Amino acid sequence: MRITVAEDLNAFYSLVAWRIAEAVIAKPDAVIGLATGRTTTGIHKALADIWAAHPFDTSRATVFGMDEITHVSREFPGSCYDMLLKQVVLPLHIPMKNFLMPPVESDDFERECRLFDKKIEARGGVDLQILGIGENGHLGFNQPGTPFGSVTWISRMDEALDARIRRESGSAPDADLGGFTIGIRNIMMSRRVILAANGSNKTGIVHKALYGPVTTEVPASVLQLHPFAEAILDPDAAGKLPAEG
Repeated sequence: MRITVAEDLNAFYSLVAWRIAEAVIAKPDAVIGLATGRTTTGIHKALADIWAAHPFDTSRATVFGMDEITHVSREFPGSCYDMLLKQVVLPLHIPMKNFLMPPVESDDFERECRLFDKKIEARGGVDLQILGIGENGHLGFNQPGTPFGSVTWISRMDEALDARIRRESGSAPDADLGGFTIGIRNIMMSRRVILAANGSNKTGIVHKALYGPVTTEVPASVLQLHPFAEAILDPDAAGKLPAEG
């Protein structure tokens, strides 16, 4: 795995954003998988700034969210749909027909999982998948213990996120919140993968993911086996890496 350590936080955001921009510039009909969260908000802001300063053709590019919270409104500001729409799709003028997101409601989520995979396959598969990493090593909603052969499925959210989403969305206590997520096998089938991590709270798990054993207990460790994976880190997240890393 290639490891790139940015000079500072702003450089980190810019580096990842440029990887996305370059993928679309090189292949205008590229299929890009995106993540949401604190890390990617800064990346998406940098990407929007790049496009504003150096507009490039996004009319044929496809972007999709790798995960979504089930049984919340898409208008809820914490939904992955809402974040990607406002942070990437609208600023980069990506056609709505090229914005693919998992559903938030369905009477058959198993069927929706298979349909989502087919939609991405119909566009030629994933050219670039951007990933964040949870403090326990999760990728998307693929929590520790998720089999490496998993494909798009409905997982669980960790307790802290579940509690926060319920509080912020006003969900009923008995609402069945879950995590619609592409599986680890889906991630590994992407042509290129970028793991983006920043902050001192990610220092320990980044070291485990990049240098520890490949184990389902640290889902991100599987990226060591991907032939075209890159980890882009800020100095804090890279704090425990070997000097030569």
